[in-house]
Amino acid sequence: MENLPLPALAPLILAVAAWGLMRRPGRRPGALPLVAEIAGLASLTLGLAGLGQLVLRGPLELAPFGIALMRLDAISGALSVLVGFTGWIVLRFARRAMDGEAREGRFHALTLAAIASVMVVIQAANLPLVLAGFVALALVLRQLLLFYPERPEAQRAAAKFIRVWAAGDVALAMAIGLLGLGTGTVEIAGLNRVAELEGAAVPGLWLLALAAVLKTASFPLHGWLTEVMEAPTPVSALLHAGIIAAGGFMLISLAGLVQQSPGVMAALVILGGFTALFGALVMLTQSAVKTALAWSTVAQMGFMLLQCGLGLWALALLHILAHALYKAHAFLASGGAVQTVAAQRKPGPVAVPGLRAVAQSFGLALGLYLVVATGFAVLAGEKSPQALALGAMLIFGVSYLIAQGMADAAPGALTRRTLAASFAAALAYFGFQVLAEMLWGPVLPPAPQVGALEGALIVLAVLSFGLVAFAQALFPLWAHHPSTAGLRVHLANGLYLNALLDRLIGGFRSPMKS
Repeated sequence: MENLPLPALAPLILAVAAWGLMRRPGRRPGALPLVAEIAGLASLTLGLAGLGQLVLRGPLELAPFGIALMRLDAISGALSVLVGFTGWIVLRFARRAMDGEAREGRFHALTLAAIASVMVVIQAANLPLVLAGFVALALVLRQLLLFYPERPEAQRAAAKFIRVWAAGDVALAMAIGLLGLGTGTVEIAGLNRVAELEGAAVPGLWLLALAAVLKTASFPLHGWLTEVMEAPTPVSALLHAGIIAAGGFMLISLAGLVQQSPGVMAALVILGGFTALFGALVMLTQSAVKTALAWSTVAQMGFMLLQCGLGLWALALLHILAHALYKAHAFLASGGAVQTVAAQRKPGPVAVPGLRAVAQSFGLALGLYLVVATGFAVLAGEKSPQALALGAMLIFGVSYLIAQGMADAAPGALTRRTLAASFAAALAYFGFQVLAEMLWGPVLPPAPQVGALEGALIVLAVLSFGLVAFAQALFPLWAHHPSTAGLRVHLANGLYLNALLDRLIGGFRSPMKS
């Protein structure tokens, strides 16, 4: 067992702790919630120990009888620490937040089981084991979404989740069969070594991408993610912090295989980019903080798929890590944020930028970005067109800050601060890009050469993100205008796609039994 990756023990420890808690599923199950927290801390400790193994011994694989089961590499090692850390924080929060609930012990048991299932998915060395982890996660998460089974909204959310997630599992099962038939292997390392796709492997890869898309709540089947607020806050934090990104992690783990198909890459760019823009626009219209955070996750997962489609695999992985940490904190702190806002009797004035200020801010932000990009190109080497385009899309996001600073109502100090913020954002983007390439670049394929199709998609993506960012910067001006009031209502309802899905599953008329 000298080749045993230490993080591979985490699912076993979490499962044992979950079994112990399930034996006392009721209110205040003694010291067992503390045991759950200790199990979460043990999972984090094993993840950190796995990084030590990785540094000292390099990648490891648990392969009894020649069957690759669990792996430890730079990608799975980073995700093991992430899931271990967020899981431990969620368990600490839940020990107090769920104290006195009628099914307190059951909640902790299911949470431990969910974390264990995610650990299996991110460390699995073959696709059948990934599928087994996804199936287990679906069964556990459905029960967590139905923690308050008497609520019709929770029943609808669970019904939609299980259908969309199960569709992804079916797609993945079919992909496994076709990829195994077309390549002769279902091991992740073996699939990444495939030099050319042919035969059954081609539709198998499309089904693999479909499975990942379904599990990241992409347009148009994103509705279930925006309704999981019916579950306790720790469930929302865990779901948005790690579970929702599992499909993207599967794509990154198989980057060498996925990049063999320009069609699949293009589809990820189109669908991911549209989902990101759609989610960002709808998020602006939400009044409830947790619902707005859910729509933010839809947008962020779409952006992550866009990064995968552009071949920026290391940046996509960094995005998963950063988003998980931010979103877990945001959900766990959402109650305090609401109380803080409510306590403010007289909010300060908000500068509303005009059209001229917005146009100037975009020009200034892009100018600063080009200066920083040129500097990094000189110091750290030439950047790919995909990386430059992604940076331009991100810099659009800080243009609103500059626009606010240039508004007439804003003091000069704010203008200077927002200029500094945009410059810092450009520095951070390229700095983190260099860091991500150092950490994961050696085990991930470089971005593909840009052809006519890729170039057209890059131009389309940059223009689309620029247009939407421009509209967002002008949001205070147009949001309440009579001519756009109707559009705002439609966006607030997500263009009613979620209602259509409700009708398709009969969610409005036949509540699902737990």
